[in-house]
Amino acid sequence: MTMTFEQRAAARAIITKGDLGRTVAEQRAGFDELFATRPLGDDVTLTQRTLGGVPALDVDVAGADGDAVIFYLHGGGYVVGSARTGANLAAPLARRTGFQAVSLEYRLAPENPFPAALDDALAAYKALVETGRPMVIAGDSAGGGLVLATMLAARREDLRLPAAAVVFSPWADLTLSGASMDTRGDFDPLFSRAHMQEYADHYLAGHDPKHDLASPLLANLTGLPPLLIQVGSAEVLLDDALRLATHAAEQDVDVSLDVVAGAPHVYPLMAGLLDEADEALDHAATFLGGRVA
Repeated sequence: MTMTFEQRAAARAIITKGDLGRTVAEQRAGFDELFATRPLGDDVTLTQRTLGGVPALDVDVAGADGDAVIFYLHGGGYVVGSARTGANLAAPLARRTGFQAVSLEYRLAPENPFPAALDDALAAYKALVETGRPMVIAGDSAGGGLVLATMLAARREDLRLPAAAVVFSPWADLTLSGASMDTRGDFDPLFSRAHMQEYADHYLAGHDPKHDLASPLLANLTGLPPLLIQVGSAEVLLDDALRLATHAAEQDVDVSLDVVAGAPHVYPLMAGLLDEADEALDHAATFLGGRVA
């Protein structure tokens, strides 16, 4: 047990809060430097494609030739990130499930504010539905919020919903009303309320943060498929996850919640460094695979 606590402290220690007020270009360059070149494994092939008119990457893992597909939405506060950074979690999920995966290159704010990301995700989702293949959906951080918004928009249009959804450290409340936005600000090695507000301002561009497709935590979730939420306790977004689980359960959604004490934002990215990260990916894959089966 001592070792895991040491691992968690070490994991937090390698993360630093970014300076506020950096230009969007600086933020994107810094994010890409950290995440867009991470090795995915020799068994992974990335292929550019379009999906519903939206750029995307097929994330093919050797031997993962199951009929089902994982639709992955990357994180980055709706401002940074890419289909390539999303592949860092899409690939291990594909490897563990045996499913194929596709990571979406949705448009980013502030150039393309709300609802551009959602419009892209929904267009791509419709294209996947039309293939008739079994589908699951996953995303991290802002991508986790976008997963929820995409399912809500699909439900609104009476589209077939995915078999299951996994969200890692979801950002589901752009009103920033969770208590952990302040109580965890010093513990979170990556974000503060001010960081999240900056992202929200870029994405919303004057839209109401209470809009249910911007803050799906505030939406009616009835009828959504089984949902797995994974979060660390060292996060300003802890309460987004806790409240989402409660809200989903109250509206009769099958929901599972994993909380790892002391783990940082989107801790499954630390597979190989943090034991709990590998365990989280194993659980996520078992969850998705079981719902498809």
